[in-house]
Amino acid sequence: QMQLVESGGASVQAGGSLRLSCAFSGRRFTSYALGWFRQAPGKDREFVAAISWSGISTYYADSVKARFTISMDNAKNTSYLQMNNLKPEDTARYYCGVDRLGYFPSNGIVSSSDYGSWGQGTQVTVSS
Repeated sequence: QMQLVESGGASVQAGGSLRLSCAFSGRRFTSYALGWFRQAPGKDREFVAAISWSGISTYYADSVKARFTISMDNAKNTSYLQMNNLKPEDTARYYCGVDRLGYFPSNGIVSSSDYGSWGQGTQVTVSS
């Protein structure tokens, strides 16, 4: 079982940037990747980005491609989500989780039920 702790959320204006951190510990077992998800009030938790534990492969939701960058620093046991050109629709609570499938779906469809060991989340609010 892994333990994850997110940090770095804040309130920013549209066009601004933030870097979220996900500190992790514990055993990965057969997990393939760490993922970032977000959840706005009244909405389902949605996939944002994922990165293989090796740091070699990255995956993004279409809505954040070219704006967000996920990275992995295994020496620091931390994953980062760099978010640039933030938009009001990026407002949500952001969570990191550990994949339970052991692979990234080839069709690119990622469900939050495919991930677990969620942290408590960190709030990102983007004002226009």
